[in-house]
Amino acid sequence: MAAKIGIISEHKPGEGRIPLTPVQIKQLHKDNPELTITVQPSSQRVFQDDEFLSQDIAMSNDLMDANLVMAVKEIDVNDIHAGQAYLYFSHTIKGQDYNMSMLQHILDTGATLLDYELIRDDKDRRLVFFGRHAGLAGMVNTLWSYGQRLKVLGVDNPFMQIKQAQDYANLEEINLSLQILGSEISRWLADKPAIVIGVTGYGNVSRGAQEILANLPMHEITAKELLTTDLDAMNGQIIKVVFKEEDMFEPVDPSAVFELQDYFNHPEKYRAKFQPYLKKMHMLVNCIYWDTPYPRLVTLEDIKAHYESDKTLMIVGDITCDIDGAIQFNTGATLSPDPVYIHDVNTGKKRMGFEGEGPVVMAVDNLPTELPREASEAFGEALIPFVPAMGACDYSKPYESLNLPSEVKKAIIAHAGKLTPDFEFLNNYLKV
Repeated sequence: MAAKIGIISEHKPGEGRIPLTPVQIKQLHKDNPELTITVQPSSQRVFQDDEFLSQDIAMSNDLMDANLVMAVKEIDVNDIHAGQAYLYFSHTIKGQDYNMSMLQHILDTGATLLDYELIRDDKDRRLVFFGRHAGLAGMVNTLWSYGQRLKVLGVDNPFMQIKQAQDYANLEEINLSLQILGSEISRWLADKPAIVIGVTGYGNVSRGAQEILANLPMHEITAKELLTTDLDAMNGQIIKVVFKEEDMFEPVDPSAVFELQDYFNHPEKYRAKFQPYLKKMHMLVNCIYWDTPYPRLVTLEDIKAHYESDKTLMIVGDITCDIDGAIQFNTGATLSPDPVYIHDVNTGKKRMGFEGEGPVVMAVDNLPTELPREASEAFGEALIPFVPAMGACDYSKPYESLNLPSEVKKAIIAHAGKLTPDFEFLNNYLKV
């Protein structure tokens, strides 16, 4: 079977990324003469059509002869056809209600669905991801949100000079501008209380967020120190705190001790212990994975109680953006043109913008597209080793006979009208 891949144009507004860049496709063609990659034209992609044509890459709206069709975000169901395989971030593996009709359509048509999130090594580590760039953009937008919130409160501040990530030319400009701004922030802070920024987790998303913070004058303390340190003695500083699991959660049984692997295996035995930190923090950047068995980090009751007393926490950058998840008051994802809302602690409702009684929630769910060129380049580099095999695979064969690397085969959610063995549990979420 000929090795043919199609890259479809993204249909979600503002999505400028692509799984493989023109230069990467050109190199794949050079290294794999039997492989053909065809790209659909797109007016919103950060890589213009001319960049593909200049590399002699075929462009066509017709991808029906491709063995595999790739995208970044969910493909419109009208573009899913029987007998083809599709690779994208499907947002289905937690049984997400809003994508179950799409999954049912894939099953009904007998198509094959692969998900980047599931391409993992033998230690279950993700191999193809945008996490770092989500952290980069999310931290920039959190700092921007802080400046804008202070402005609404009548406080003139240098954070107002920070823009959204999408409004910079590239990551290099972001880093340079923040480095220059750092000294101005230090002068402004000199006679003011410390600003505390909490970052949850230590994976790729967290590392991206911390990479941005490294441009500013920063003092790091531990979570334990945050509770025990006299912050008045640290006036004039920006303080970073990185929270690990043992800082955020504790066993329900008071006689038990925290064990990381036990927490992963039996999250129902644990509860959050995060509320005492809230009165110490001004910005919270959430970078942790969450799913239904796990305890929430900050509940609706937690944030309401906090605002009845301290009101210290002003900004929550929920980068992982699990709706009604770890940050329970994240009640809906936002888009980059209108990225924040106030969670009104009195009514429980959200109000777009920076005005209101409650924390600002920055909940853009496709943050890497605010750095689309760099994000696509890094993503494609991670994906390249698997592309030739995915393009050459005969997806008409039974699941057990598919000739794919083990890292990719485990990423197949549905094949030939059925959920694969590891994902049969999703039948519980599908509409009957």
